[in-house]
Amino acid sequence: MFLVADEHMENTEMKRGLKNRHLQMIALGGAIGTGLFYGSASTIALAGPAVMLSYLIGGIVIFLIMRMLGEMAVDEPVSGSFSHYATKYWGRFPGFLSGWNYWFNYVLVSMAELTAVGIYMNFWFPDLPQWISSLVCLVAITALNLVNVKAYGEAEFWMALIKIAAIVSMILLGLGLIFTNGQPFPENFSNIWENGGFLPNGLWGLALSIAVVMFSFGGIELIGITAGEAEDPDRTIPRAINQVIWRILIFYVGTMVVLMALWPWNKVGMEASPFVQIFNNVGIPAAAHILNFVVLTAAISVYNSAIYSNSRMLYGLAGTGEAPAFFRKLSPHGVPVRGILVSSGITLIVVALNYFLQGHVFMYLMMIATCAAVISWVVICVTHLKFRAYCRMHNKETKFKSILYPWTNYLSLLFLAGVIFFMAQIPDMQLAVLFLPIWLLVLWLGYCQYRKHRM
Repeated sequence: MFLVADEHMENTEMKRGLKNRHLQMIALGGAIGTGLFYGSASTIALAGPAVMLSYLIGGIVIFLIMRMLGEMAVDEPVSGSFSHYATKYWGRFPGFLSGWNYWFNYVLVSMAELTAVGIYMNFWFPDLPQWISSLVCLVAITALNLVNVKAYGEAEFWMALIKIAAIVSMILLGLGLIFTNGQPFPENFSNIWENGGFLPNGLWGLALSIAVVMFSFGGIELIGITAGEAEDPDRTIPRAINQVIWRILIFYVGTMVVLMALWPWNKVGMEASPFVQIFNNVGIPAAAHILNFVVLTAAISVYNSAIYSNSRMLYGLAGTGEAPAFFRKLSPHGVPVRGILVSSGITLIVVALNYFLQGHVFMYLMMIATCAAVISWVVICVTHLKFRAYCRMHNKETKFKSILYPWTNYLSLLFLAGVIFFMAQIPDMQLAVLFLPIWLLVLWLGYCQYRKHRM
């Protein structure tokens, strides 16, 4: 039975221990991970060199959605973020749906990242079972998150910094290889338009790739989740949102330009990270080993953010009575220990999946997680419309306005509908699209059960 947590329960207030530098790197850490380093192999296969456009278009839409979330988060910086706003401005069911869906999404992301850890470790240790690598990572990161929010923030700061430094170095190294290969410009970029052209699979292939690319942007909304533990949220949240987007676009688009110029797109396989494959193929094995360390760090970083996010969402849901009050209790250091342990425990499922289904798990998890992420983004868009209507009714001005409201809301919703449509056209993703209405029904039944216990 769900109960509203007692306001006077000991240790129910989180501590604001995240600084601006933490928020910046948390946002980057959540968005720059396996979707780019490993998942980009499938998008390259669909779009060819035009994959850089896929990331650009997807990134712009996500930025617009982040500005919507940012406006609400600055106005009311709480843990639970858009689930709290959905409950307040839209209704009980949207809040319930968004909170539990986001938690479920990050459980899937956790599983995908742990699977990727196993894949990356196999680059060095081909005979090491993937489930062992996954288990070791799970135990270590769970232990880190149990300390305090500052420990999480510091760990994420340095892991994200490694990713960023590596991507910048890789872009510079790649450009050095391109411009020193003896070919004049623009022939040294010829891989971008040869092998079938810039759009080898046409606009249809581009559209399909955008649907897959959206998995890569799942996690950027983590900035909203951090609002309840951010120092000076009026200043840090807008800075984090405005600064992070152009960095992500540079990192995503820039890396794709370099990779597509270095190596023919149709020779990139799914057996390892495209980054590692390409630098290995162009004759720089040392770079391949360094990049494999980086992509491993990236996967661990996103898993770190997933554990953090999941525990805070359960904490927020418990605060509104939409999850058991059990999850509201914090440790003396202000950490939602119970939420961390439960979320981490459920993620153990992927260890078993990697034992029985090695080689097939990542794609299944990625496609279902993309559907769950789309639900979260739809909720943000609609909730923001409701929020602005509330502000207009009460003559309330906000500090960090979204861009071109309400047209960007409608444009984003249309785009997200297109993502689901094109996912349904990809054989490997059709299962996830079929799963979507079933998942929504499960959430509705859960909500009905929740209402029954509250009456």
